[in-house]
Amino acid sequence: MSSGKGFASRKPSRAQVNVTMSSGNVFADLGLSNAEAVLFKADLVIAICGIVQKRRLSQAAAGKIVGLDQPKISSLMSGDTRGFSTDRLIKILTRLGQDVEIRIRDTTKGKGRVRVAA
Repeated sequence: MSSGKGFASRKPSRAQVNVTMSSGNVFADLGLSNAEAVLFKADLVIAICGIVQKRRLSQAAAGKIVGLDQPKISSLMSGDTRGFSTDRLIKILTRLGQDVEIRIRDTTKGKGRVRVAA
């Protein structure tokens, strides 16, 4: 028999929680050696997904525009970048009618970074 007390009525634990600030790159925080490249690809995919959603394209329609079949678009929209180079992702963006600009500038922080501004 139930006592009538559900999970919501339990008092939260007073356990100590340690919080570590992010570096701004979750992949670097996870210790991936190619974190900058993975983040760059993820940012390109986020931009692609945003365009597809904004234009209210089905995966099949998006696939026709960019020259991919629906299953590959589905994988990409789910964040699976295996088989997609950064060059290929940039081509997808241009086929979706986007201008892609790569700007190189000096940094005062010592090590440069790669980022997508959409």
